Order: sequence, then structure tokens, then C-alpha cells
Amino acid sequence: MNIPAELRYTQTHEWVRLEDDGSFTVGITNHAQELLGDLVFIELPEIGNSCKAGAQVAVVESVKAASDIYAPAAGSVIAVNQAAADAPESVNADAYTAWLFRLKPDNASDYEALLDAAGYQQAIEG
Repeated sequence: MNIPAELRYTQTHEWVRLEDDGSFTVGITNHAQELLGDLVFIELPEIGNSCKAGAQVAVVESVKAASDIYAPAAGSVIAVNQAAADAPESVNADAYTAWLFRLKPDNASDYEALLDAAGYQQAIEG
């Protein structure tokens, strides 16, 4: 299973990368895209939107189902990946490079509370 050790994860199958500027880059995990199947549509959040930890901020749709994407921490959306929305299949091709949005967290230490690779592996094997 592809679970990069340098990332953090949520129970709801988002991956999170801490950037040098303290922002969080967020996407869906390889496990999530495998469960969903071929993605056909991605609805990204609006730049500037504030969100609470665990709040629904985006949607991905596949030929099988639609799935909400949740904020890994409270904060504000500072960027979106329009290229992923324009080509949803890019998430299926490589879930860890096809990020969905960037979040400026209200509290940078929220990153440490997310699951590490081993914790996420345990969560999905459940």
C-alpha cells in the first residue's frame, strides 16, 4: 500500500503535507481514490473560505459515488489546484501529487495531531 511516510493523514482519508510557509497542502489518499474508482468531477473550495477542523470543504465524484473532503484543521483556504479539478483523472494517476487545496491553519501545531503513516495504515486495516 502506498502511504508516504513524510505526510500526515486523517481518519477520513485526506493526506496533509506541511509546507515551508506553515500552510497545509491537502489531497485524498491513494487508498481513497482506489475505493472511489475513476474520478469524474472535483468541486474545490473557494479561496478565502474559513473552515473548522472536520468541516466539509470539497467534493470528489467518481463513477461510483460522491465523497466529501474534510478540512484537517481549522483555517482558511489560500489556494486550490484548478489543474486537478480540470483533470480529475490526475488524482487517480497519482493521488500524492494531485493536491486539492492549501490551508493556512489557525494553529500550526494541529499538524502534529494528525495520523502518521503507521497510524493511517492501522486505521485503514481497522
